[in-house]
Amino acid sequence: MTKIKFGTDGWRAIIAQDYTVDNVKRVSEGTALWLKNKKGRQVVIGHDCRFAGELFAMTSAQVFAAHGIKVYLAKGYVSTPMVSLGTVKTKSEIGVVITASHNPPSYNGYKLKSSLGGPMIPSEVTEVEDLVPDAVPHNLPSVKDMEEMGLLEYIDLEDMYIQHVEANFDMDAIRNSNIGVGYDAMYGAGQRAMLKLLPGITALHCDDNPGFKGQAPEPIHRNLTELSELMANNPDLKVGIANDGDADRIGMYDASGNFVDSHHILLLLLLYMHKYKKQNGKVVFTFSVTDKMKKMAEKFGLPYEITKIGFKYIAEIMANEDVIVGGEESGGLAVKGHIPERDGIWIGIMVLEFMAKTGKTLEDLIQEVYDEVGSFSFDRDDLHILESQKQAVINNCENNPYKSFGDYTVESLETVDGYKFNLGDEKWVMIRPSGTEPVLRVYAQAPDAKEVRAMLDAARSTIL
Repeated sequence: MTKIKFGTDGWRAIIAQDYTVDNVKRVSEGTALWLKNKKGRQVVIGHDCRFAGELFAMTSAQVFAAHGIKVYLAKGYVSTPMVSLGTVKTKSEIGVVITASHNPPSYNGYKLKSSLGGPMIPSEVTEVEDLVPDAVPHNLPSVKDMEEMGLLEYIDLEDMYIQHVEANFDMDAIRNSNIGVGYDAMYGAGQRAMLKLLPGITALHCDDNPGFKGQAPEPIHRNLTELSELMANNPDLKVGIANDGDADRIGMYDASGNFVDSHHILLLLLLYMHKYKKQNGKVVFTFSVTDKMKKMAEKFGLPYEITKIGFKYIAEIMANEDVIVGGEESGGLAVKGHIPERDGIWIGIMVLEFMAKTGKTLEDLIQEVYDEVGSFSFDRDDLHILESQKQAVINNCENNPYKSFGDYTVESLETVDGYKFNLGDEKWVMIRPSGTEPVLRVYAQAPDAKEVRAMLDAARSTIL
């Protein structure tokens, strides 16, 4: 049988290749055994908009029920944060999300959530992996049997989530602010909730399409050109918001259709939480995030910590310490006062509240960030290359690090998680293999977009 391994955020595989009903049974069996070892008796399960999500979610539920574990099952698709919040609200020991997040439509996945409402910590994920059997569990109870035994209860996680949002934000201020919002659900699980929370938004891709129209539902600019054009051509729209397939990530646009990446959003969140809302706490971000976060934290007198890539590392710190803002380059962001989970809808609503409360445009607020830490630009190339090429590049990074990329001379190298080549003057190039896809990622930061592009091109020509 295929060895099931959890990557940066869950187990992911291609549907009908390795992601099969039998393998979902196996990983559910390992998870159920782990939960029984911890004396756990309850689990929340949900699925996003991907192909056969309902089938895989029910399959997982049957395995848990076979062990006498009660299942709260979401009816219809839900976002990952909805499952995480539901795990907390129902006082369940874990949550399971059938999702491959932002991966291409051919993938599905299996995320594990802790009782605190964030990703299960890495050491516990390893324990689950070790319990996944080679044999496929059989003799599972029917849905009727599960219901009669009191082991299956359907739950409206979306309504629970919407009530939580309404209780934590000044939604009246947002709705009465006349801020025109463009929203791209990317055919993902956030669409219904956003349309209910903000009924006046101009929406794209808010319908059922489990193939995501052939595109990976990752909220980065090259996947969001339609939203960018919508913003640029509609003067009534002031801010654009996009969520990924399971709505735990976010990308944004200003009124001119310029992409606002997660680095800028993280800085906006820290500015709002500390300078305006007068909150304190630790600032936590992954290795690939702009070092402007470190600069703003130091300026505000706040402690900070840089983690490996993967929100699970941030969540583990949030579970044990007072964290004001946490986030990663790929659009997964979290703030104090919510569950320790990245949440694309929550973050979008928070930025809208920031705009509504201050009366400032998104461009004004970004300029305020630049006034604090200086302007910058960031981008990333995803190189789909042969495995042999990828390994050769990583071997060079490890054993004979690159001394330059074109005209850019390397001044120092950091290796927290991947290889960050510092080029001086707050410029850097980073190389790292993806933890969830057969891709080599190359990142760059510089004072402006033109130089970022030049650095990425120089890096590509150097390493390939």
